[in-house]
Amino acid sequence: MDNKSSSSSIAASSQGHSPSRTESPSLEPKAHLQADTIFRILLAISFVHLFNDSIQAVIPAIFPILKSSMNLTYAQIGWISFAINVTASLLQPVVGYAADRRPTPALLPIGMCFTFAGVLLLAYAPNYILVLLAVVLVGFGSAAFHPEGMRVAHMAAGARKGLAQSIFQVGGNAGQSLAPMLTKWIFIPFGQSGALVFTFVAGAGIAVQTYIARWYRAMLDSGYAFKKRHQARTMDPSKRSRIQSATIILVVLVFARSWYTAAIGSYYSFYLMEAYHLTLDDAQIYIFLFLGAGAVGTFFGGPLADRFGRRNLILASMLGTAPLALVLPYLPLFWAGVVLAITGFILLSSFSVTVIYAQLLHPGNIGTVSGLITGFAFGMGGIGALALGYFIDTWGIEAVMIVCGFLPLIGLLTWMLPSDNTLHQWAKEIS
Repeated sequence: MDNKSSSSSIAASSQGHSPSRTESPSLEPKAHLQADTIFRILLAISFVHLFNDSIQAVIPAIFPILKSSMNLTYAQIGWISFAINVTASLLQPVVGYAADRRPTPALLPIGMCFTFAGVLLLAYAPNYILVLLAVVLVGFGSAAFHPEGMRVAHMAAGARKGLAQSIFQVGGNAGQSLAPMLTKWIFIPFGQSGALVFTFVAGAGIAVQTYIARWYRAMLDSGYAFKKRHQARTMDPSKRSRIQSATIILVVLVFARSWYTAAIGSYYSFYLMEAYHLTLDDAQIYIFLFLGAGAVGTFFGGPLADRFGRRNLILASMLGTAPLALVLPYLPLFWAGVVLAITGFILLSSFSVTVIYAQLLHPGNIGTVSGLITGFAFGMGGIGALALGYFIDTWGIEAVMIVCGFLPLIGLLTWMLPSDNTLHQWAKEIS
């Protein structure tokens, strides 16, 4: 790879030294943009994202089995979801902040080792407490993976950031979409011990992560450095205040999307069983329609945002979902399936775009911002699942599903976000 030579030459010309002297490891590497999109790395990190999130999908997939075998309430199911998602959400910004200061490629395979241990424990956990411990270990693995994984995707993207983020995120959403099929094909026939299958997935993830970590380390050793952020001392205070306000709005939008996704992913199968008298086996197909279409939407979201604007895509995603979410509880079964698929595609098309928009708001802090947005999404999903579990136990699942239909209307706040052109103008002012 010619990254080393090109990086050295740039450093040489900027400092007035010969290329041979700039190759000394004592010199601080310059910020360097990878010119070409490295698809083998993007595909590899996307597959690992698929492995990671398919293992996370084991948790909601096993809910019906645990509810039956351990006689759990909806609130206790909510606590399991809360444990994995909040563990990941609390640690992701911390890992991202640390990675921005000192990139650590070894975290990629190490994180998957935590996931391996969690899945192994889950397969044999005899009681509720050990189930909680198992999902916390899986949460640790997820927290270690996502910030560094996003930095790898950013590094391998070249100039095609939207496409690269979509490739990375589609692996994750595809993995999550497998949850209902895992219930149907693995946990209904084999029970809790079916989780043992995913130790092989985790083992494959460790192998691929080791390959990616070696490439990541080689890039760092060759002189690649992420662009540092200087807004804090050079940006006008009024603009800094607008950035802070936009970040808060973005977080609220992630909250609304995560709660609605948690409602469908964690509890809609129970609603289908109660309202439409479906079997657990058949109910999983409808959840897969939502999550599978969401994975497709995630892939197309990045290129569409590159074409029509990131803020516009986020707005269209939230408001386009709103009428569908409002009518969903009142539809006959066939049309419920159709609307679920359309809703998943539209709502989750903004998943990767939200991360890119946050990175534009805070350039140079890729790991921190990515960890905050995706970590917050996990955390809100966990809190949402916990709260919804209590609400369902109190008011019934039908009433809660009707109320959740109003969540996408929070997308009206997107009008208050700065436009893409404004973000690019701010970036030019501080470059």
